[in-house]
Amino acid sequence: MPNIRARLLVVLVVLFGSLTVAGPSPATAASLPDSLWFDETPLTVRNGRFVDGHGREVVLRGYNVSGETKLAENGGLPFASVTDAKKSATALRALGGGNSIRFLLSWAHAEPVRGQVDTTYLAAATAQIRAFLDAGIRVYPDFHQDLYSRYLFDPDSWYTGDGAPKWAVDAGDYPDESCGICFFWGQNITQNEAVKQASYDFWHNEYGLQDAFLTTAQKAMAYIRQNVSAAQFAGVVGFDPYNEPHAGSYTSGQTSRTWERDVLWPFYEKFRARMDAAGWQDKPLFAEPNLFWNANLDFQKQEGGLLDAGTLGPRYVFNTHFYDQKAISGIFMWGKAADGQYAGDFGTIRDRASATGTPAVVSEFGHPLSGSVSDKAPTVLKAMYQALDSRVPGAGWWSRPTSSGPVLSGTQWQWDLYNGRHHELMNGNPDKVLATGDAWNDEDLSAVRLDDSGRPVLRQDARLLDRIYPSATSGTTVAFTYEDRSRDGDTTLTWNPVPNSLPNVARLVGSGQYGLLLWRSDSGTAPTELHLPASFPTGSTTVISDLGTAYAPPPYASDTPVGVAAEPGGTGSRRLLLTDTDSGVPHYALVTNGATAPSAALLNAARSELSAWGARNGG
Repeated sequence: MPNIRARLLVVLVVLFGSLTVAGPSPATAASLPDSLWFDETPLTVRNGRFVDGHGREVVLRGYNVSGETKLAENGGLPFASVTDAKKSATALRALGGGNSIRFLLSWAHAEPVRGQVDTTYLAAATAQIRAFLDAGIRVYPDFHQDLYSRYLFDPDSWYTGDGAPKWAVDAGDYPDESCGICFFWGQNITQNEAVKQASYDFWHNEYGLQDAFLTTAQKAMAYIRQNVSAAQFAGVVGFDPYNEPHAGSYTSGQTSRTWERDVLWPFYEKFRARMDAAGWQDKPLFAEPNLFWNANLDFQKQEGGLLDAGTLGPRYVFNTHFYDQKAISGIFMWGKAADGQYAGDFGTIRDRASATGTPAVVSEFGHPLSGSVSDKAPTVLKAMYQALDSRVPGAGWWSRPTSSGPVLSGTQWQWDLYNGRHHELMNGNPDKVLATGDAWNDEDLSAVRLDDSGRPVLRQDARLLDRIYPSATSGTTVAFTYEDRSRDGDTTLTWNPVPNSLPNVARLVGSGQYGLLLWRSDSGTAPTELHLPASFPTGSTTVISDLGTAYAPPPYASDTPVGVAAEPGGTGSRRLLLTDTDSGVPHYALVTNGATAPSAALLNAARSELSAWGARNGG
């Protein structure tokens, strides 16, 4: 960075380094229930991967918690109470298979009066964050905004926003909002002059808006740091400064790429300094490019992807979203998603992250669960998860697994406990009470809801959401795939069948689900972990690995190469633990629930086939 900018950042750290927000001192947290000696270490970024304290590659999978933050009914918090947060955390782990969340925060509620941070709001948000940390779920907070602010919109508007407080809107002289002919709320980003001008003012620090936001963000981060224990703070991964950034309007001669370089990236550098001053020095900033950089509609796409940021290194993460706008439109994609539908889109994400030297996180992805295009959801979501797991379509995976690329981290949009049970006064209008779906701009994407007894239940196929994935790999992941056999109505979707060239493996898997991990060891002492879905009860799970073969694997022990243990947090979720004792050696592990009490002959035959296959394919 230029020397003058570096000096300014140092000054900021000096000026704000002692800035704190008073709050109650947290009690020292005990170790999480069900934790083992290798759990509860902080994550860092190394060689383009998340790694834990034992050097294992970590994959984060989970959900956004939640769009409820966009609403006023619970004061800009994801939950009405800590009790609901705890209930949700347990369900997210046990039903949804998540090990991480993106936790939404509201600037409007954090700083309702200019220059005055609401510590009551921060205390409530931090208590809800602790509920997830205590369930063994890693957290990265996100100061969320969409369409800049709800206070830009008229009480009788078709649309609403979230993000900036009322005083920030009152500071500008913005036109009466109007989107014109808009069929989707996102069109307001480029068609609503009020949204465009307000966004432009934020990025150009008109009325000191960006300075105020940065100061509030630093106070919020300092508060969280001071009001969680050291063990809990180890579970905080990093911070997402700003959701889906967009210029609003470009200045004369400016392009989306130069805007990223000259406006967005300097903002991230300023935010990075505030993280350091708040005690978050060892945690990465989750940097999002211009929101349209990877749009899959050509007329929406804008050049970007932090192309001029260079090598970001361990203090940043390449953070992006992906929605299939063709499928959501109902016009540009008539059919359903198919095998490999998003291999190219997610491959581009992998390539950009690799070029910047950081991990990639797809911090939002999803598809509507009601409305005219909801019939596409089972296939769209399956294809997105498939693309997170590997850049190779299922039809070609077995013949070229080592082209898979890294397993991507991702948080699905969204996990809203109150889906279909809201009582939201849209834009404060008592005559427009929203109750259905997500209660925000006609969206309905929550993977969860409460049943009539108040119990969290999934709204999507559990076989799609609760997945095998390599949560921690001792060494380097070479390739991974998971055939979830999720359903589209009455049809079971099988996009990655075991090839006929492996008849005994195919017989072992049968019509069941399976996951297959290839990795290369690296002298680690901690085991490789794979999340075991609820559909893989220990008593009917089969593991075929060069490390050992097991039907109904035994409890984990340090001298047991293949074992099962509870995941930390006491939520009842489980993990498969694979222990090697070498370095630079390729290993494989197939995990399936397809066979019932397979014979020793079948297990041995399947192991022989997999060993030969692995040797041929570079495993």
